[in-house]
Amino acid sequence: MNIEPIGFVKSEIIYPYDQAWGEVISEIIVNEEYAKGIIGLEDFSHAIIIFYMHKASYVEEKHLVRHPREQQDLPKIGIFAQRARHRPNPIGITTVRIISVEGNTLTVKGLDAINETPVLDIKPYYPIFDKRDDASTPDWVQEIMKNYF
Repeated sequence: MNIEPIGFVKSEIIYPYDQAWGEVISEIIVNEEYAKGIIGLEDFSHAIIIFYMHKASYVEEKHLVRHPREQQDLPKIGIFAQRARHRPNPIGITTVRIISVEGNTLTVKGLDAINETPVLDIKPYYPIFDKRDDASTPDWVQEIMKNYF
C-alpha cells in the first residue's frame, strides 16, 4: 500500500487537545500537482478531511482497550469503538465548514488537526451519503463531546 499526502494543514494549533475545535480556522495547503482538484469545492458548505495524525503514538498495551479520554468513570472499550488519536493506523476524519477556496488553499472551520498534519484526501460532504438519521451512540459519547466542537 502506498499513500502519499495531497497537502498539509496550516494552523496556529501545534499541540493536540480534546475540546473547543469548533471555532478553529485552519488552512489546507494542497500540493501544486493536486491544486486543480479543489476546483468546484467552493460550491459546497462542508467537506470531509482525511488526515494522518503524525504526532500520535500507538502502544497496544495502553491504547487497544482503554477508558475514553482516560476518564475512569467511563467504560473500558476497544480502540475501534472510539475516536481516539492513538490507534494502529492514526487516520483522522472530520467534517468541516468550508470558509473559502483560493488557488491551492482551502480554508476551513472545525478541523481537529494540528499544524503540519499531512492531509490524505478531501471529499465534499454529501448529506445523502454522510448523514444518517437512524444513527445512535452510547450515552458516554454525548458526555465527552460536550465541549469538543
